[in-house]
Amino acid sequence: MSQTLVNFRIDENLKKEMEQVCNELGITMTTAFNIFAKKMIREKRIPFEVSIDPFYSETNMKYLGQVITDIKSGKSKLKEHKLIEED
Repeated sequence: MSQTLVNFRIDENLKKEMEQVCNELGITMTTAFNIFAKKMIREKRIPFEVSIDPFYSETNMKYLGQVITDIKSGKSKLKEHKLIEED
């Protein structure tokens, strides 16, 4: 089977961490990407759940922007609170 070269950019730390995991599994990154590609082709989908963190939703970002504006203008104030109650 002939092979082709695919180039893409990836965050340097992400690449290092992936290389470490691949090494622990005894495979190369090329093998890992080939496994991903074959599974994607076979299942006709991304072979794991992909979702958007709701924290970064447009609605939440607008809300957070307004909170920051209110704090800067003095309309609202930050105050400390305990997240976990102690017994």
